Amino acid sequence: MTLSLAFMGTPAFAVPTLAELLAQGHDIAAVYSQPPRPKGRGMNVVPGPVHQFALAHGIPVRTPLSLKDETEQAEFAALDLDAAIVVAYGLLLPQAILDAPRLGCFNLHGSLLPRWRGAAPIQRAVMAGDAETGVMVMQMEAGLDTGPVLMAERVAVGRKTSGELTEQLSRLGADLMVRTLGALQRGAVAAHAQAEDGVTYAKKIAKDEARIDWTKSAAEIDALVRGLSPWPGAFTEVKGERLKVLFAEPVAGKGAPGDVIGDDLTIACGDRALRLKRVQRAGSKVMAADELRHGFDLLVGTKFG
Repeated sequence: MTLSLAFMGTPAFAVPTLAELLAQGHDIAAVYSQPPRPKGRGMNVVPGPVHQFALAHGIPVRTPLSLKDETEQAEFAALDLDAAIVVAYGLLLPQAILDAPRLGCFNLHGSLLPRWRGAAPIQRAVMAGDAETGVMVMQMEAGLDTGPVLMAERVAVGRKTSGELTEQLSRLGADLMVRTLGALQRGAVAAHAQAEDGVTYAKKIAKDEARIDWTKSAAEIDALVRGLSPWPGAFTEVKGERLKVLFAEPVAGKGAPGDVIGDDLTIACGDRALRLKRVQRAGSKVMAADELRHGFDLLVGTKFG
């Protein structure tokens, strides 16, 4: 059965869910997204990925700065929705918004709740060295990602970067949301309260977190690098230049932390070592570590950090 839905999301992570809802024939009455903001070197005002997708498919887009205004809430209620689907929207939903749709508001969240509630769950899972993560559809309530869970999918983190994991979870989540709505319509799914134990919060990534501390273990630095790849990118300094490290691999090796100990750009850590694989110099494109060595004299003994 076709549902009348509002879709609320902003980044590329949310686009596959919106696309799948359309493909399943649901009526998207309106898309809510964060207002376009200046981006890039030219600081041109650019709509977000969900906004752009909606415009390309003829869906009305609303970009309120807040949903606390009574007029905004009345306009939302006037849509007469069956449900609202929320994927990385970026605004908290007041109770009046949560109560308006007939079935409620449903959020697709990129973690295994209650672990990593909040803004950056995928990056935090990788940075923490979690063995697995996943996506969950929950019934939204006033608290931050506290609502009961309807359906979930788990995936192994492995050696994925946060960028690779985000792509995987965005597509898995799109399918999960469609299946959840179908089960809701059939009365074939029940919501389960989140566990009270194991609650953690995925706060936004701070700039100072991205600096590599070579006194840490190779495993810790590897998790940081993968968790911040491709954005914002873990970084270090070498020969007075900032260098982003976007992928590396832990290897055996000893030396003073931050020292180059191999011709293959192996850097000593507090425990073991890290071999750089993919890097980016300031103002340059992403390159393999071998390319960096061709234009940058990084002999054994060079100090990083």
